[in-house]
Amino acid sequence: MSEPGGEGWGQSGNPTSVFAYEGHQGPEEGGMKNEGEMRKGEEEGQGKEEDEDYDSPPERQIVVGICSMMKKSKSKPMTQIMERLCKFEYITVVIFPEEVILNEPVDKWPLCDCLVSFHSKGFPLDKAVEYANLRNPLLINDLNMQYYIQDRREVYRILQEEGIDLPRYAVLTRDPDRPEECNLVEGEDHVEVNGEVFPKPFVEKPVCAEDHNVYIYYPTSAGGGSQRLFRKIGSRSSVYSPESCVRKTGSYIYEEFMPTDGTDVKVYTVGPDYAHAEARKSPALDGKVERDSEGKEIRYPVMLTAMEKLVARKVCLAFKQTVCGFDLLRANGHSFVCDVNGFSFVKNSMKYYDDCAKVLGNMVMRELAPQFHIPWSIPMEAEDIPIVPTTSGTMMELRCVIAIIRHGDRTPKQKMKMEVRHPLFFELFDKYGGYKSGKLKLKKPKQLQEVLDIARLLLAELGQHTDCEIEEKKGKLEQLKTVLEMYGHFSGINRKVQLTYLPNGQPKASSEEEEGPKEGPSLLLVLKWGGELTPAGRVQAEELGRAFRCMYPGGQGDYAGFPGCGLLRLHSTYRHDLKIYASDEGRVQMTAAAFAKGLLALEGELTPILVQMVKSANMNGMLDSDSESLTDCQQRVKARLHEIMQKDQDFTEADYQKLAPTGSPSLVNSMKIIGNPVRTCDQVYTLIQRLTSQIRKRLEDPKSADLQLYHSETLELMLQRWSKLERDFRNKSGRYDISKIPDIYDCVKYDTQHNATLGLEDTLELFRLSRALADIVIPQEYGINKPEKMDIAQAYCLPLMKKIQLDLQRTHEDEAVNKLHPLYSRGVMSPGRHVRTRLYFTSESHVHSLLSIFRYGGLLDEVKDQQWKQAMDYLSAVSELNYMTQIVIMLYEDNNKDPGSEERFHVELHFSPGVKSCEDEENVPLGFGFRPASAENQEKQTNQGSLEDLSQDEPDRALPLSELISIRRSPMIRNRKTGSMEVLSETSPGSSKGASYRLFPSCSRQSPEIKPTGLGFEGCSMVPSIYPLETLHNSLSLKQVDEFLNAVCEDSSDAHAKTMKALSVLFDTSSQGYGQAHTYPPPKALSSSETPVRPPTHPLCLSSGPPSTVSSAGPSSPTSVNPSNPAIHFSFSE
Repeated sequence: MSEPGGEGWGQSGNPTSVFAYEGHQGPEEGGMKNEGEMRKGEEEGQGKEEDEDYDSPPERQIVVGICSMMKKSKSKPMTQIMERLCKFEYITVVIFPEEVILNEPVDKWPLCDCLVSFHSKGFPLDKAVEYANLRNPLLINDLNMQYYIQDRREVYRILQEEGIDLPRYAVLTRDPDRPEECNLVEGEDHVEVNGEVFPKPFVEKPVCAEDHNVYIYYPTSAGGGSQRLFRKIGSRSSVYSPESCVRKTGSYIYEEFMPTDGTDVKVYTVGPDYAHAEARKSPALDGKVERDSEGKEIRYPVMLTAMEKLVARKVCLAFKQTVCGFDLLRANGHSFVCDVNGFSFVKNSMKYYDDCAKVLGNMVMRELAPQFHIPWSIPMEAEDIPIVPTTSGTMMELRCVIAIIRHGDRTPKQKMKMEVRHPLFFELFDKYGGYKSGKLKLKKPKQLQEVLDIARLLLAELGQHTDCEIEEKKGKLEQLKTVLEMYGHFSGINRKVQLTYLPNGQPKASSEEEEGPKEGPSLLLVLKWGGELTPAGRVQAEELGRAFRCMYPGGQGDYAGFPGCGLLRLHSTYRHDLKIYASDEGRVQMTAAAFAKGLLALEGELTPILVQMVKSANMNGMLDSDSESLTDCQQRVKARLHEIMQKDQDFTEADYQKLAPTGSPSLVNSMKIIGNPVRTCDQVYTLIQRLTSQIRKRLEDPKSADLQLYHSETLELMLQRWSKLERDFRNKSGRYDISKIPDIYDCVKYDTQHNATLGLEDTLELFRLSRALADIVIPQEYGINKPEKMDIAQAYCLPLMKKIQLDLQRTHEDEAVNKLHPLYSRGVMSPGRHVRTRLYFTSESHVHSLLSIFRYGGLLDEVKDQQWKQAMDYLSAVSELNYMTQIVIMLYEDNNKDPGSEERFHVELHFSPGVKSCEDEENVPLGFGFRPASAENQEKQTNQGSLEDLSQDEPDRALPLSELISIRRSPMIRNRKTGSMEVLSETSPGSSKGASYRLFPSCSRQSPEIKPTGLGFEGCSMVPSIYPLETLHNSLSLKQVDEFLNAVCEDSSDAHAKTMKALSVLFDTSSQGYGQAHTYPPPKALSSSETPVRPPTHPLCLSSGPPSTVSSAGPSSPTSVNPSNPAIHFSFSE
C-alpha cells in the first residue's frame, strides 16, 4: 500500500480501467472496449503471458464479468459499485448483454476471469452454470446454491443445519393433483400442520421463494382476518383482508409470528467479514411504505450485535454467496433469520458502495493477481486490526475511545422562577409523585396543559377579586401563561416546568424580595423554555462526527478517501463496539444523533438515528444536571461571587486573590477588561436598553415588522427576550443580579452569530463586555478555589467518573483471556474482538466539572511533569468551554509487553474548547497539537497508513508552505450530494520543538472563490469552525488513571454520604412513606452559556502532505425533529 490511493489503483487515483456496456465502442467512448476487442486482447494476452518476464508490466487486465438480467446489471447500485471497482488499476468490468445471455450459446459469451452472476426473474441459471463449468472463472456467488435459495424449504433446512435460530415452523407439501390430501387441520384460532399446532397469529409462506404472497393470520380476539404481503407496488407492501381461513391450494411453510417492534432488519454481506444492516418499517404493520422527500423507502441505520454478526458470517459461508442479503427478526431478546435472498445490494448508501467495491476488488486481486503475475501486495490486515503508532513511536493497538462532548449551538435558554403556595400546585406536585424526592420535572404535553390550566384559573380569579387569597404574583402568572401558550402546541423539547418543595418557604433573596418571607411550606416553580439545537448546531455535530473518524486507524491514507474509511470499515466489519449516551435534554439528544450521523456516514433524518443509536442516560444524574439542587458549597460560592461583583470600585489586589486564587490568565485578563464591576454592569445595562429601543423602532417600521430572524424567531420574540433581561438584570434598588450575566452573554452571542444582518448598533461592544463578565461568573460558579472546584465537580460527575472507570477496566478485562495475536485472529470466529467507543453527550456543567477533576484532582504533579505543566497552562488560558467542547480519553494496548506489565496499557488525554467564538482569532491560546511526538523519540519514524501518519514523528522538520494542506471553507449547506473527499486535518508548523498536526481543522479561512457574506443558512448565519483537539498528556499508564479515578470517586462518596444524610433529615417524612434517602439523585447543574463547524469541502490541493481525507456522507439536512426517544435506560453493565 505504498500509494495513498491504495492497492491496485492508478497513480492519480482515477479509474484506469473501463467497463463495457454493449454498444459502447471505439476511442470516442474514452477507450471503452466492445466484447470483440476485449476477447481478442485477452487471447493475445494469454499467448504472450508465458514468454514475458515476471517483472515487466502486465499487458492484460483481470476481467470481471457481470452476468445477470439487464434490469439488475444496469441498476444504480451495480453501476455505482462497478464504477468504483474499475478504479483498481488491473481490473476491467464487462457486462454481458441480456440478448447474448438469453439467445447465444455459452461458448459465444464474453470471456472473464471472475464472474458475478445471480438469478432473478427470467434468468437462465442453467446456462450460467454451464458457462462456469466451461470457463472456470472465480465465482463471487456460487451458482449451484442459487437453486436452493429459490426454495424456502431448502433455505430453512440449511439454516437449521448451521445452527442458526429460526422461528418455529412446519412444512405443508401438497400434491397439486390432490390438494385436499394433506396434513392440515384448521381450527378457529389455530392450525395444526403435521401434528404441530400454530396458534394465531401465524405466518403462511409459499415454498417458492419467488412468490412474495406471504399471509399473516390474526386471532379473533384481535379482530381476526389476515394481512396479505406482496412485492412493493407504489407505496403499498400489504393489505388487510377480512379472510381468516388459510389457503387451500399450494405448498406452504407455517411459522409462528415473531413480535418485533414494527421493524424488520435487512442485512447485506460482502464476504464473511463485512455486513451492512438497516431497519425498515415492517410491511406487516400497515402496508404503507414510508418514503422520504425523494420518494425512497425510509430505512434506519442499525447496529448488529456480536451474535448477529456471527449469523451474517454463517449465512454468507453456508450459502456460498459473497454478496448476500437476508432478513432478521428481532424478538424477545433474540434474533431469528426468516429469509435469505441471495445476491442483493444496499440502495442509496455511498458508504456501502465504497466498502463493497473495496472488499470485492481486494478479493479478486487476492485470488487472481498471483496467477497473472500482477505485482499486487495483499493489503495489511490493519483494515481489521486497529494497530497504530503511538506518539512515542511504538506500535500499539487502539482499544478504547471515550469522549465527553458538550451539545451544539442552541437558541438562548430562558427561565423564570416563582414561589407558589396555591393548593392546586401542591395537588399537582402530589399527583406526579413529587414528595418522593422533593422535586418534580414536568415535560409531557398533558402535564404542561395542567400547569397552564392552573395559571389561567388563578388569573381569572385575580381578575374578578383583586383582594382574594392568591399569593402568586400576577405578572409572573401572566408570563407563565404566555410562555406555555407559545407555538400553539406543546413539545417537551422546548419547554419544561420544575417544582421543588421548600419546607419553610423561600429564603429572602437580597436582590428581589422586598417584603419578608411567608411562613409554611411552598413550592419553587421554575419555568424553562428555549435552548433548542439550531440548524447550525446540527451541522457542527455532524461535521465533528465526520472529523472524529480520523482518530481511528485508517482514518487517513487509503481509507480516508475512496473507498471507505478506517472507522467505517472497522464498524461494518464488526470490530467496533459503539454506545452513545445523552442526557434527556432535547438539544443534547439531537446533538448526539447528528454526531452519530456524521461519524457513521449515515443518511436521512435524525429521529430514526436517535431512536436506534442514542441511549438516554437520565437514570442517575450521569449526564443530567438539575441546577435547582445546588450543593451547599455552590450556594456559598455564588454568594461570594455576588458580593465581590457588587463593589463599585476597581478590582483591588485582594479581589484578584479572592476571585482568581488559581492565577488563571483567562480570569485575570477578564478582570483587567472589567476594572470596576458595577460600572461595567452599568454599561451593559445601558447597552441592553439601547438594544431594546432599537428593536422597538424596527417593530414600528412597517418594512421590518414581519422580518423573519434566524430559526423562525420574530422581532416580537427577540424583543421579549431582551426586555425580560433588561427587567431582571437590575432590580428596584439598583443592584445587579449577577446570575443573569450568563443569560445576557448567551443572548448577545446568539444575535451576533445569527442575526448580524439586522445591523443593530453596539452589539459587539455588548458582546465584549458581557463576555468578560461571563468569563468570570461562569467558570467561578463551579468553585473559586481548588477545594471548592473539586467539591462541586464531584457532586456533578461522580456517576460519570465511575462509568468512565468501568469503560476503561472493561476493555482490558474483556480480552485478557486466551487472546490470539491480532494478525491471526482474522477469520477466527471471535466477533467479540473490538475497539470500544463510548460517547457521552451532556451540558456545560458536566464538562466544566470533569475538566476540574482532571485539573485539580491530583492526576499528575505539574512540578515533576513538564507535559502536564504545559497542558495546565494551556487550560488556564482557555476562557470558555463553548458548544461542542470535547474531552477525549484514548486507551491503547501494547501487545509486545507482558500482559501483567504496567506498560501494557497506555492512556492519552485530549481536549478541545469547542466552537470558535466571533472574535477569537487574535487571542487564541495555543496548545501543542494533537498527539505531538515525544522528545525522546524524535529520531524514530513510523508509517502505518493510519491516523498517526499525521504526526510521522519528524518533529524538527517544519513543513514548507507548499506542502501545507489548505482547507477550503464553504457556506454551511451543500445543495447537492458531493462525492468529494473532505480534508479534515491541517498541518501546524508548530514551535521550534517540532511540528505536530491538527486533527480537526482549526480555522475558518474563506477560499478565494467564496466571497465572505453575512448570509448563510436561513438567510443570516454562517457556521463557525471547531478548535482542533489538543493533547493534554500522551504517556499515562492505565494503572495511574485507574488509581486516580478510584481516589476521586472514594473521596466524592464520603462527601456525598454527608450531603445525603443532611437531605434525609430535611425531608424526614417517613410516616408518609416518602423521603427515603436513596431516592435523591446526586446534586447537579444547568448549562449557562454557549456558540456555533462549517463543513470543510473540497481541498484546494491534495498533492502532498499527510494523506488525511475522509469521504463525505452528503449534505446535512437540518430538519426540526421532536425526539420522543423511548428512554433506553443506562445500566452499569453497558
